[in-house]
Amino acid sequence: MSSYFTDLAQQYIDGEWRPGTGSWDIIDFNPYDGEKLASITIATVDEVDEAYQAAARAQKQWADTNPYARRGVFEKALGLIEEREQEITDVIIAELGGTRVKAGFELHLAKEFLREAIHLSLRPEGRIIPSPIDGKENRVYRVPVGVVGVISPFNFPFLLSIKSVAPALALGNGVVLKPHQNTPITGGTLVAKIFEDAGLPKGLLNVVVTDIAEIGDAFIEHPVPKVISFTGSDKVGRHVATVTASHFKRSVLELGGNSAIVVLDDADIDYAVDAAVFSRYVHQGQVCMAANRVLVDRSIADEFTEKFVAKVKSLKVGDPRDPETVIGPVINSSQADALASTVEQAIAEGATALVRGETTDNLVSPSVLTGIPAGSALLHQEVFGPVAFLIPVDGEEEAVRVVNDTPYGLSGAVHTASIERGVNFAKRIDTGMFHVNDGTVHDEPIVPFGGEKSSGVGRLNGETMLDAFTTLKWISVQHGRSRFPF
Repeated sequence: MSSYFTDLAQQYIDGEWRPGTGSWDIIDFNPYDGEKLASITIATVDEVDEAYQAAARAQKQWADTNPYARRGVFEKALGLIEEREQEITDVIIAELGGTRVKAGFELHLAKEFLREAIHLSLRPEGRIIPSPIDGKENRVYRVPVGVVGVISPFNFPFLLSIKSVAPALALGNGVVLKPHQNTPITGGTLVAKIFEDAGLPKGLLNVVVTDIAEIGDAFIEHPVPKVISFTGSDKVGRHVATVTASHFKRSVLELGGNSAIVVLDDADIDYAVDAAVFSRYVHQGQVCMAANRVLVDRSIADEFTEKFVAKVKSLKVGDPRDPETVIGPVINSSQADALASTVEQAIAEGATALVRGETTDNLVSPSVLTGIPAGSALLHQEVFGPVAFLIPVDGEEEAVRVVNDTPYGLSGAVHTASIERGVNFAKRIDTGMFHVNDGTVHDEPIVPFGGEKSSGVGRLNGETMLDAFTTLKWISVQHGRSRFPF
């Protein structure tokens, strides 16, 4: 594992591994024990330009490459991940504090998305559209956009980089990837290394490890990329959307959430408890789809609460290398401090802490809060950590109103003995995704993934990748001669 943090602590531009030329370094720390993993000299605006120019040069020939030949790269990349699974698992645990269960979940999905990319290479199809003009043939071609800029987050960096990088490449584009500063290896240079070893032509995929303090908006303003795929907070996403729109670029935005899991009066309580605990506390709650809010019908609230609290108290907190650990560290001290402040604010506003977690360095133990005032701002924001808000509701109508009372609309779930009741409930919720009798955290390679409201714009996965990373071109052919009015 250590070789990854030494060998890959560089920029990857135009097929070359080289240090950045910035005046300072990004230091990569293990969030659990504070160990320094890597030091990477940042990329400058000039290197961002070099990366985009390299992608643009390589893209033309790649787009002309037979898609059957292109897909071979993804088959090899999939094989390499399978061969190196243990090493990648160790990197995920070290760099982002993911538990072994979390690492396994992330790697499983990354492999599934690569399998879909293999098929995606052959997915674009053209059409012949009828014309009202005699002798005219309208051809509509689906073509690559050219170059895609990808900005990935720290929580599932390997998966969420591959999720945009692989389909963009499969569809004939070049890519420049900017990973999060806290996960430059897992979310950036490790992805580049896998594709390099899989035989991807030089220049097609570039990775720039940098910071907006150095490059400002250069990554999204640059004239080469036609699409920016961003995964992260709604605050930053709003800025990305504004800048890209002003430069007539397309943006695909996968942003935050404030999801709810709803337990109706006829639910299987034990099963709902299991689903709710997983939905809130998987990867320390650092998941955009995590269930910040747990809504329970008041008629079963006492039994549910007792069982929910007992299960939360049983979750092991500690070293993510320990296979028994469920709750590892959050990504950094700022996140840990923010979560402690959230709990303090809720209690100051009158909430009751059924479980009050402690904070030790970046380890934040689970908290369960109830009695949060209805007007509290905490109920309307994303809480990116192991803090659950337990909210009793009086019936289905109040549950719908409370679930929708948020600026976000990403995911959610409902538990009920009646599947159709659950589906009808789901239809009334303003989200891009909703699940009946399951958890809130799901992603599948061929099902449209994305949110409503402040949770994003656009969709990824399956056929929607075509909309994200290709464009349509109309070419008409006039058989015979046109008649012109003058």
